[in-house]
Amino acid sequence: MKHQEPQNAYPLLEGIENPTDLKRLEKGQLTQLCEEIRNKLITVTSVSGGHLGPNLGVVELTLALHLVFDSPEDQFVFDTSHQGYVHKLLTGRLDEKFDRIRSSEGYSGFLAREESEHDAFGAGHAGTALSAALGMAAARDQRGTKEHVVAICGDASLTCGITMEALNNVTSATKRLIIVINDNEWSISKNVGAISRYLNELLTNPIYNRLHHDVGTLLNKVPGGEQLIKIGQKAEKGWKSIVLPSSLFEKYGVRYMGPIDGHDLDALLKNLEFARDSDEPILLHVVTKKGKGYKPALQHSERMHGTSAFDVESGRSKPKAQGAPPNYQDVFGKAITRFAKKDKNIIGITGAMPSGTGLIHLEKELPDQFYDVGIAEEHAVLFAAGMATKGFRPVCAIYSTFLQRAFDQLIHDVCIQKLPVVFCMDRAGLSPNDGPTHHGLFDIAYIRCIPNAVSMQPKNEDELVDMMHTALNQRLPAFIRYPRGAAQGVSIKTRPKLLPVGKAETIREGSDLTIWALGPMVQDALEISDQLRAEDDVDAGVVNARFIKPLDTELLLENAKLSRLIVSMEDGVLKGGLGSAIAETLMDADSNASLFRIGWPDKFIEHGTSVTALREANGLSREAMLSGIRKRLHIAPLNV
Repeated sequence: MKHQEPQNAYPLLEGIENPTDLKRLEKGQLTQLCEEIRNKLITVTSVSGGHLGPNLGVVELTLALHLVFDSPEDQFVFDTSHQGYVHKLLTGRLDEKFDRIRSSEGYSGFLAREESEHDAFGAGHAGTALSAALGMAAARDQRGTKEHVVAICGDASLTCGITMEALNNVTSATKRLIIVINDNEWSISKNVGAISRYLNELLTNPIYNRLHHDVGTLLNKVPGGEQLIKIGQKAEKGWKSIVLPSSLFEKYGVRYMGPIDGHDLDALLKNLEFARDSDEPILLHVVTKKGKGYKPALQHSERMHGTSAFDVESGRSKPKAQGAPPNYQDVFGKAITRFAKKDKNIIGITGAMPSGTGLIHLEKELPDQFYDVGIAEEHAVLFAAGMATKGFRPVCAIYSTFLQRAFDQLIHDVCIQKLPVVFCMDRAGLSPNDGPTHHGLFDIAYIRCIPNAVSMQPKNEDELVDMMHTALNQRLPAFIRYPRGAAQGVSIKTRPKLLPVGKAETIREGSDLTIWALGPMVQDALEISDQLRAEDDVDAGVVNARFIKPLDTELLLENAKLSRLIVSMEDGVLKGGLGSAIAETLMDADSNASLFRIGWPDKFIEHGTSVTALREANGLSREAMLSGIRKRLHIAPLNV
């Protein structure tokens, strides 16, 4: 059910054209503004989908930041930035493009420098905020200017190695930086690991809480404590260190303040003002509730983190049509669980994505064969490599775009040593609503150049299971890529078959041209072949490439001798992709065959409403691909 907005539903929010307008509001109006913002978030995401839970949790925090600081002169760096919707609303983006957020006609679901001067740094991956903010603060110091830089980091980002590297460098790079840890105990799934437990200890330590919130009362009971109170809050750090060990952050030279109630606007303003006026790096530990203000988002934090369109009253997503095909990630999750039941050496590994990758099926049924290492892709790959040396068969389920972060580990730690780790890369191709930070368009190219790697993509879910079975039964690193969302709807065999590594599948012979297609492009190739045969009397063959590396060079060169045109079709960038591999093979063999490559252009693809919309906008609609093939066959358009 679409939620209808009453007229004048947002009287205060509609008066906010830029952050300076906030500072004219009276204190009592701020609570109402928070309620209006939450209502707007729920209404918009119920139609467009989006990151609802994280944004509901940072309403007061974002409001407080804009009340204390002066954006865009002062700069906010949001980690991941999926919680930036509130920031957008407070910086002049309450308009129709916000109502269509994450669609072709709307704003990005993340922050983007080209979208607004208030977006100081774009992001879509976790763990980037502290390093970027530190670089901005160091640049400010070099220039001798006075603006403030604030890094807003999720507690889950502390599991990223890059965040800890930045923390180690803070005091050597700047004397003035504000770090806000937005602690809601979640990334997408529940946070894991020692850092999460440590933050919880800070939350539940009665001594630390008492010292922070009631330091004056405590000092009054100590001889000479009155003098310490007069010194002010700067004494607090030293006094706390007498009573209990300093926090982890203070060991890095960063002053810790917290925990702070992230929904208490007065407390937020007081602590942010203190941080603003300080001359040392300060970390504010802010505790928020993911999904605050909306009961379904509180009850279903994982599902409502990034949600599709839903019914406002119940919070339920629109049900799948009866008989709709399963998602690829569920096919993968169920298949690995089935394999792991038969072989205890099969281990599933993910980086904070058990639901998104489908490994939640393995976690539920075989928890001892499942590891969630947090948002730490480099560690996930190295961890898997270590297990592989002991005879285990680790399967790393990581989104294509996130695996980019572990490129060195793929080369240095897995492929050089020929360790049989299997990488299952969800979101290969487009993640349309999320945009360029999440499109998995580069993995074909970045894996092709690595020796010892076997890289493949299935045309449907049954072939995905065959590829998993094949990967688990050979002794080299294996990479399997597959798209986001629904599979093809074909039935899955009871017993998977081993595929011959490096051998393509001829689906249809052709004497005039042969289309080499990969993954979801196989279906497009078949339909284009049908049209060419029916409308142009062109004998168009279709090959399911299956393997990108090793490429089936034997079959390719046979096709090149028989066909006057080879066409490659892939859901990845053209630079370095399947088409490039085919071109190299033809050139090395001194083949005279012509080649027409179809794939994504050399640019970062924008966000959009759907895969179809983005393909149409970038020359990859079926009609555009067919037109390109006809042009190279010198076939006149039908309407001429």
